[in-house]
Amino acid sequence: MSSENEQGGGGAGGSGAPPEQLALIRESVRRAKAPRAKPRTWRGAELAEELPVARVLVDKGVLHLDRYFDYAVPAELDADAQPGVRVRVRFGAGRGRVREGRREGGGLIDGFLVERLATSDYSGPLAALAQVVSPERVLSPELLGLARAVADRYAGSLADVLQLAVPPRNARAEQRPSPEPLPPPPVPAAGTWERYERGDAFLQSLASGGAPRAVWNALPGPGWSEELARAVASTLASGRGALVVVPDGRVAARVDAALTELLGEGRHALLTADAGPEKRYREWLAVRRGSVRAVVGTRAAMFAPVRDLGLVALWDDGDDSHSEQHAPQPHAREVLLLRAAQDGCAFLLGGWSCSVEGTQLVESGWARPLVASREQVRQAAPLVRTVGDQDLARDEAARAARLPTLAWQAVRDGLRHGPVLVQVPRRGYVPRMACVQCRAAARCRHCSGPLEARDGGALWCGWCGREESAWHCPECGSVRLRAQVVGARRTAEELGRAFPAVPVRTSGREHVLDTVPATPALVVSTPGAEPVAEGGYAAALLLDGWAMLGRPDLRAGEDALRRWIAAAALVRPQGEGGTVVVVAEPTLRPVQALVRWDPVGHALRELAERAELGFPPVSRMASVSGTAEAVAAFLGAVELPREAEVLGPVPVPVTPPGRPRRAGGPPPGEQWERALIRVPPGRGAALAGALKAAQAARMAQGSRGGRGGRGTQGSRGGEESVWVRIDPADIG
Repeated sequence: MSSENEQGGGGAGGSGAPPEQLALIRESVRRAKAPRAKPRTWRGAELAEELPVARVLVDKGVLHLDRYFDYAVPAELDADAQPGVRVRVRFGAGRGRVREGRREGGGLIDGFLVERLATSDYSGPLAALAQVVSPERVLSPELLGLARAVADRYAGSLADVLQLAVPPRNARAEQRPSPEPLPPPPVPAAGTWERYERGDAFLQSLASGGAPRAVWNALPGPGWSEELARAVASTLASGRGALVVVPDGRVAARVDAALTELLGEGRHALLTADAGPEKRYREWLAVRRGSVRAVVGTRAAMFAPVRDLGLVALWDDGDDSHSEQHAPQPHAREVLLLRAAQDGCAFLLGGWSCSVEGTQLVESGWARPLVASREQVRQAAPLVRTVGDQDLARDEAARAARLPTLAWQAVRDGLRHGPVLVQVPRRGYVPRMACVQCRAAARCRHCSGPLEARDGGALWCGWCGREESAWHCPECGSVRLRAQVVGARRTAEELGRAFPAVPVRTSGREHVLDTVPATPALVVSTPGAEPVAEGGYAAALLLDGWAMLGRPDLRAGEDALRRWIAAAALVRPQGEGGTVVVVAEPTLRPVQALVRWDPVGHALRELAERAELGFPPVSRMASVSGTAEAVAAFLGAVELPREAEVLGPVPVPVTPPGRPRRAGGPPPGEQWERALIRVPPGRGAALAGALKAAQAARMAQGSRGGRGGRGTQGSRGGEESVWVRIDPADIG
């Protein structure tokens, strides 16, 4: 066991050592300094008389150290060294040595004190706690249990999950007292929840202390934020807490405003990155201390330590923002599902659209649907019209520009009554190019990568970076190119020339608008950046729809429909003249679902197809990526479940030089491979356990590149790098 103490403070595991071991520990850490009788000390301080062993989780996000380590508690730290506090300990192989019960040298590292024990199951001398960083108990047993469940599900380390769950300490925020908790508010009225078939019953169940589980298909329009606030208020009325997770700060601000209007100030906390580290930590502490019982926040809020949790809610679970990019890359939906099971609380998954995962929850009987009648849907939704390839071929205006006649008429009519939204799939002046005659993609002659145009200049390859000066189409021989997708700025310029008297506003990555006034204007936006118009948009154009549908991704159709519905939901109802024109082939399933405003039906058909083909979420999948040699070695060493099926490996697209490295992707210019591992339903935990064990063993061997780092889901650098990810979103 001495090697373990060189790694950290002691052995892992629980108590249960013989009583003689306590005497051994004390004897090993005390030393007489004078001939006369005197208590033996630990560096001048006595050892704690009761529970002198601290079990610590060190902040090392590597799998082979994913366990607890035991340390001795000096008497001077006895009062502050309580379970849940932050501590600092000496830790590090080869950086210090234990001599007569003390560690000499070694580096200090942060950790959490998990529990105090009377004895340790480690037989050697224990190093002592170096420091209690703060007496604030930030890690509760409930949060620790949740973090362990998330780490196990995603084959990650507990320390990495706690890095996501507990925000960095801010001393000034800790020194400020939190306000006194307010009494429960009265039960709110159902309001617009009456538009849904079981909406009133859902709120009544929350208010009476029940734990209903529902998948909510929200009606288009701005009413969803108030409805979400009423669900939170109903939960607070029962004396319990509530947690709402949304995709971004703009959406959080709308729910925050709705809660403030319904309940007043002081009843909920807003946890977003926009607040800054001090304010955010102060709000988090108010929740941890029980001063505030409701939380609204973005992805990191999924771990918020709400007391007596009665409801967890997630809005728009298909948004990419809900997937954490740092190890072990958990998804907010799965974390909230774990919390609902752990705390026995209510669960609400809402959105204008409907994900396949949400539909699976309903089909399995775990959750109930919260939907409106078809009559209510027709009253709230705008009129949706389509422009397909045949229409574009017959349309002279569409061949000359990107604006078909039907779309131009919708814009002209809409501008008479208010703003018009124009959604484009991509940003800026870096479009992918295609033949103007046959629409075949323009590809590099050297590596077959996609050709792009920078600000309308020379063509260049998006993979190898070579310029192309003499391109011609290999299919039809044409030398004329067109942009497959034109970005927001280019579209804004074209619309500005078509409607010179109308102001044009853009909303995208560089500058995202929150709201626009009700006056006539053209608002060009990328998906997810659409501002809310006062009174709703008079019309909306969804351009280049086929580009989103044509992505080589399992979720291309589902994601395109979700983005279209999110934009169309901001348009006025059909009864008020609201019109949406989508430029996409009308026979395609996502387009038909948009026309009928039937995202639930689309998700049901997607789920049935994936079940037949064995695709997620019906099956569970994991990806293993790295160099060909490393992936082959890893697959040869891992003991997979008997039912596991390995797909691949196949080459991973090379990251072009100068481009940022994707999470879990190869370094620029390096060739990697990826294998997918699939298991049937019910075997996901076994798959995650096998992959975690193999990765931990590999890291413990200390092979080149085998030491995982913070924020990774595998090892870093070198030809032996391997990344493991559970439930990858980009399986193709």
